[in-house]
This record gives sequence, C-alpha cells and structure tokens, in this order.
Amino acid sequence: MKIKLLDLVPQYESIKGEIRKAIDEVLSSQQFILGSRVVRLEEQIAAYCGVRYAVGVASGSDALLLSLMVCGVGSGDEVITTPYTFFSTVSAVTRLGAKPVFADVDPRTYNIDPGGVGGAMTGRTKAIIVVHLFGQMADMDSILEAARKGGVPVIEDACQAVGATYGEGRAGSLGTIGCFSFFPSKNLGCYGDGGMIVTNDKDLADEARSLRHHGSRRRYFHDSIGINSRLDAIQAAVLSVKLAHLDSWNERRRENAAYYSRKLSVIDGVTPPYEGEKRQSVYHQYVVRARDRNGLKSFLEEHGVGCEIYYPVPLHLQQCFSFLGGKEGEFPEAERAAAETLALPIYPELSRAEQDYVIEKIEEFVQVRT
Repeated sequence: MKIKLLDLVPQYESIKGEIRKAIDEVLSSQQFILGSRVVRLEEQIAAYCGVRYAVGVASGSDALLLSLMVCGVGSGDEVITTPYTFFSTVSAVTRLGAKPVFADVDPRTYNIDPGGVGGAMTGRTKAIIVVHLFGQMADMDSILEAARKGGVPVIEDACQAVGATYGEGRAGSLGTIGCFSFFPSKNLGCYGDGGMIVTNDKDLADEARSLRHHGSRRRYFHDSIGINSRLDAIQAAVLSVKLAHLDSWNERRRENAAYYSRKLSVIDGVTPPYEGEKRQSVYHQYVVRARDRNGLKSFLEEHGVGCEIYYPVPLHLQQCFSFLGGKEGEFPEAERAAAETLALPIYPELSRAEQDYVIEKIEEFVQVRT
C-alpha cells in the first residue's frame, strides 16, 4: 500500500464543480487583484473567527511581517517567540531589524511554554508571537496575562490552526492580531499562496490594508513605506468555496487523530500527541514522539507510508540565525522535539484501512527493534 503524507486530489474531486464555477466567475469578470471577492472572503473569515476585521494578504509569511509592522516593531526591538516553528515566524522579526528572543516549548504540546515568556521580557520587548503549532492553540490565558503585565501586544501565528479553539475563542481572535496561511497544504488551503490578518482593532486593520498596498490609501499617494502583498481574487474565490467545508474537514481530522491515538497509545516507544486543557486541535499535523524517530521514518517510507519531520533543526541553531549566538542545549525541549517527532498522514480523506496500515507498520517496526 502507498499512502501519501498529504493527498489533495480527493478533496478537489469532492468540490470540483464548486471550484470551477467560482474560478470561471473570476475569469469572466477579469478582476484579479483585491476587489469584491477578496472583500467577501475577508468578511467571511472575520465572521468565522469571531473578530471585527480581516485583511487579505499574499501569504502567511507576509501576514506575520505586516502584523509586526503595524505593531510598530523595528530596529533594536525584541520579540519573544518559540525556537520550534516554521522559519517565517522568526524571519519576519529579523527582516525588520528586531531581535527574536526565544522561550522553550512545553514538551507535551510543543507550543511555547508560558513560564518562559515572562522571564524573557525586557524593557525592549515590543511584541510576543505565539505559535499554535500543528493545529493546537497555545496556553493563551497565561500568555495573555504575561503580555498584559509587560504591556505588549500578542501576535497569534495561527498559520497551522485555522478553526482551532481555546475555550470559546477561535485561533486568531484572542490576541491583538492573528495571522493565517492559505498555503495549499493547510487545512484551509488555496491554489497558490495566500494569507490573512485578523483583529478587533480598527486602526491596526486600516494600517495593514495600507501597508499591503505599498503604504497607500489613495492611488499614488503613500503615507508610509509598505510592501506589495495583496490577495488575488482567484485565491479568494477558491477559499470562499472551501471555507464552507472547513469545519467538516477539521472534524474528520479529529476523528482520524482519535483513532490513531487509541491504537498507538499501547505501542511501546511511540507517544501520541497531547491535547491540552480547554483546547480543540484541528490536527494540521498528527505528530508523534518516537524513541527511534529516524529509524521509524526510514521503515515507514520503505513500506510506502509518507511521513515528515517538522522541524529537524530548531531556529536558534539554524545557520542563518547564527548571529543571535544560539547554542546547543540552550532550549532542550525544542531540541528534543526536533530529534524525536514525526508527522503521520492525517488528511480528512484518509481511510480507516490506510490508517490501519500505518499503525500495522509502526507495530512491525517496534517488534523488530525490541
């Protein structure tokens, strides 16, 4: 049996008619940049997240960069975040001349440990970026309290967590500003690049709209130095179609995750993911810990099971960030996660037979190695 880590073809086949109709409408209009379809999607995403404003941008990476810009982050400032995340979380900070200050992760959820956030706060701290990794929100109560004491905004990197909840709040709605990615592999993915900023602050939303369009509110008049980061109408049309299916897709991911966890919890040397109190993960990735992660990965791949390491090198040890002076052993939980975790197939269309095959191969590996 061959099982991909992610297979987007079945999803497309199930909504092909809706997608083609939506794209044809854009092609007939010949209006491709921003416009009414982007406004409609912004309204839909704002309503879905439970916030007042949403601003469509060109990617999740740009959403992070623009969020830092509207929060006034610049040269010499510090931004607290996690070393165990995708590259763009930290690259957005350094692009503005600011310094990322890391706090280690919770070993159960892999999200930033709130206990380290307060200790990392200094007089130069300008923002906190909290990452909702693998589809599960971080401990927002504790993080928001630390931010309140420090008087700094919280930027939610919810690029992997659209639809996830913490208590009654959805990802992106609890901090000062939230960021989403619509990269094709995301739970809500478009057919190219796309992103979104969400907030309840009108001034921040207005500034983000200006900055995404070269710092312009009126054509050819520029109030600030912005960037070119506009969501296009075709991607907005695709996302409007897909948004109507998102909750059912996320629920299917949760069902798949629960099935995996029941079966894997009795296998020695493999630890299923932990879902924290008050949280409902949308399982963008289903990530296990394995005693021999590299051996398990090789074995699964040899037997046709797609799997992936997210992420093999924590950011404080990446060559491009060597100027920050990061050292091995500095953030032990992030480093341990990088050495022990493995993502298994979890997409909504994954069948029980395919899951059983994955579980069977994991059992075989453990039996061979013990």
